[in-house]
Amino acid sequence: MPNTGTKIPGRLKRRSDFLRVQQSGKKWVAPTVIVQTGMGDEVIGTRIGFTATKKLGNAVTRNRVKRRLRMAVREALGLVTPAFDIVLVGRAETATCPYASLVKDLRWCLKRLEILPHEKPAHATS
Repeated sequence: MPNTGTKIPGRLKRRSDFLRVQQSGKKWVAPTVIVQTGMGDEVIGTRIGFTATKKLGNAVTRNRVKRRLRMAVREALGLVTPAFDIVLVGRAETATCPYASLVKDLRWCLKRLEILPHEKPAHATS
């Protein structure tokens, strides 16, 4: 896999971090992904955790969901200046939907949660 040069954020790995984001953060649901966010530590920076529950299917399906989410994050997130903790929860559609719609849904959720800046249309004048 070629390196695109995009900096990959840190990872959330401890259950306590996942629960903290779930309980105290904001949440947005799209057809292909659920995004939960909370404020992180400025020293550590942005961290991301991935979840795929057993109700999505067998281990192969769950790994495919997490792999697709990791790639979508690299494309959609870019550089986030404030420190956020982000949890991405895979849904049944995550494994089979077109990749472009997964990235689109992820960007849309991150914009709604005010993590990514809203883009101005190309024809807008300042």
